[in-house]
Amino acid sequence: MNSPASSRLDSAIARLMTLRICLDWAAAEALRRPGPVMEFGLGNGRSYDHLRKRLPGRDIHVFDRHVAAHPNCIPPSDRLWLGDFRSTAPAAVERFAGQVALVHGDVGSGEEAASQALSAELAPYWAALLQDDGLLVSDQPIVDGNFKLLALPGGEAGRYFLARRNPR
Repeated sequence: MNSPASSRLDSAIARLMTLRICLDWAAAEALRRPGPVMEFGLGNGRSYDHLRKRLPGRDIHVFDRHVAAHPNCIPPSDRLWLGDFRSTAPAAVERFAGQVALVHGDVGSGEEAASQALSAELAPYWAALLQDDGLLVSDQPIVDGNFKLLALPGGEAGRYFLARRNPR
C-alpha cells in the first residue's frame, strides 16, 4: 500500500481495516476462553470501544500514560492503568499472571525504532500475562520466543501482527 499513488489517508485506512479484521478474529477466539482482556495503548479509545462491543461483559483492562480518549470510550477507573507501560505492566503481571485471554498491544508512536523497542521490552510482560495459547494482537512485530506467530485472517500484511502464547 506504500506505492507512489498511495496517500497517507490510504495508508491509515489500510491499517485500520487490518486492525478491525485482527481484533474481530481475536475477539471471536477470546469468547471461547475465560479471562480478562488487556489493551496497551488507549489512545482515542477506538479499539477499546470495538473490543467491548465484541466482548460484552468481559473485563477489559486498559493501559496508557494519560487519558486522551473520547469521553464515551474511557474504561471504568478500576480497569484503567495510568502511567508508563514499563511501570504498570509488572504490576499487572503480579495480579493477572497467566490469566489473560487476549492482549492488544497498540504502542506505536510513529517513530519506528522506538515503537519496536518498546514492544520488544513489553513482550515478556505480555507473555507472562497471557494464559497458554492466549492471543496477542500487536501493531509492532512480535520478536519473542514465548509466542508463535500466526497468519493474519485478512487485511494487509505488515500492518498488524498476531501471535499465540506458547504453552509454558
